[in-house]
Amino acid sequence: MSFGVYVHWPFCAAKCPYCDFNSHVRTAIDEDGWVDGILAELDWVAANQAERPVVETIFFGGGTPSLMAGKSVGRVLQKIAALWPMANDPEITLEANPASADAARFADYRAAGVNRVSLGVQALNDADLKKLGRLHDVAEAEAALAMAMRQFSRVSLDLIYARPDQSDAAWRTELKQALDFGTDHLSLYQLTIEPETPYALLHRNGQLQIPGEDLAAGLYETTQELTEAAGIPAYEISNHARPGQESRHNLIYWRYGEYAGVGPGAHGRINLGGRRTATAAIKLPERWRDTVAKVGHGLSDMTPVSNEEAAREHLLMNLRLAEGLDLAAYEKRWSTQLNAAKVTAMIEQGFLIRDNDRLTATPNGRLLLNRVIEELL
Repeated sequence: MSFGVYVHWPFCAAKCPYCDFNSHVRTAIDEDGWVDGILAELDWVAANQAERPVVETIFFGGGTPSLMAGKSVGRVLQKIAALWPMANDPEITLEANPASADAARFADYRAAGVNRVSLGVQALNDADLKKLGRLHDVAEAEAALAMAMRQFSRVSLDLIYARPDQSDAAWRTELKQALDFGTDHLSLYQLTIEPETPYALLHRNGQLQIPGEDLAAGLYETTQELTEAAGIPAYEISNHARPGQESRHNLIYWRYGEYAGVGPGAHGRINLGGRRTATAAIKLPERWRDTVAKVGHGLSDMTPVSNEEAAREHLLMNLRLAEGLDLAAYEKRWSTQLNAAKVTAMIEQGFLIRDNDRLTATPNGRLLLNRVIEELL
C-alpha cells in the first residue's frame, strides 16, 4: 500500500474570506520552534506505527508553506528520510502563494529536495483576486508561475471558478489563458460557501451572489470540455493532468492508501497498533505546540476506523477518480459487497458505469457523488 507524509504549515500573511482551512495570521513566528514541533511529531508517528512503510510522497500544505525558509523545509525532509525508508523518486510537493514567491526561495526549496510546486493563483482577473482576498495581482501570479516553471519540472496551477458574478464566457476565456501557460497539472475548484467564513456571512445577508446550480453545472461542463481538448483531462473531480503528471500524493488519498499528517490541524490515516486509525491534530497552533512539548505529539484524535467506515471512505474516494473503483479488490480488502440491485439502479439512472470489475462515476454521477454513495450504502 502506498504511503505519504503530509506536513501542515498553518501560517498565512492574510486570511482569505472564502477559506475554511486551518490557517492563521501571526505578526511574527519562531520558525525554528515550530519546525522543532513538527520534527517531534514525526518522531512520535514513526515510533508508533505498526511498521514503517516506504515514503513515496511528501506534501507541504497550509496555510502558506511558501512562507517557510528553505532550511526549514530541508530540516523536515531530512527528518522524514531518517525515520522512514524513502522511495527512489519520491514526489515532494510544496504549496506556494504568488504573493510570497521569490526566485531565491524557490531555489532553496529545490536544493532542499522539493521537486513539485502547486501555485495558488485562484483567478486571472485582478478585480476577482481582490474579492477573493488574495494579496497578489495577475502580473505577480504570472511572474511567480514563470519562476516556478524555471525551477521545477512539475508545476500545478490552482484556480477557483463559479465565483461571484462569473459568466461562462468569462470562465472560458480565463481557463484558456491558464491552459496556455503550459503546466501539466491544473486544480480547478468550484467555489463553495463554507460555514463560519466571511463569505458565508455575506452570502447569508444577500451581499454575495454566486452562480446558481444550473450555471455552476455549465461551468463544470465547460471545464471538462476545454481541459480534455487541451490534453489535460480530469483524473479526479477537480484535478486535471497530462497522463503521468497526476499528483501522486493526492492519489494516495483517493486510492485510500496510508498517510501520516503532522502539524496543527493535520489529518492522517495510519496503522497504529495493527488498526487503521484516523488521526487529527489540534487546530490552534499554539495549543498544538504546547501539547507536542508535553507529550511528543499534538494529536487530539486517534480513532480506529471500523471496516464499515473504511469501506465507505474507500468507496467515496475511489469514485472521485476517473479510474473508478476496482470492485474485486474492494470486496476482498473489506470483506463486503455492494448491493447489486442498487448498483444496477445507479447504472440505469446514468450515474455509474460498470466495465467488468471496474465501477466508475459518469460526469452526472460525479456532480452528485454524495447522493450516489448514500444510495450504494
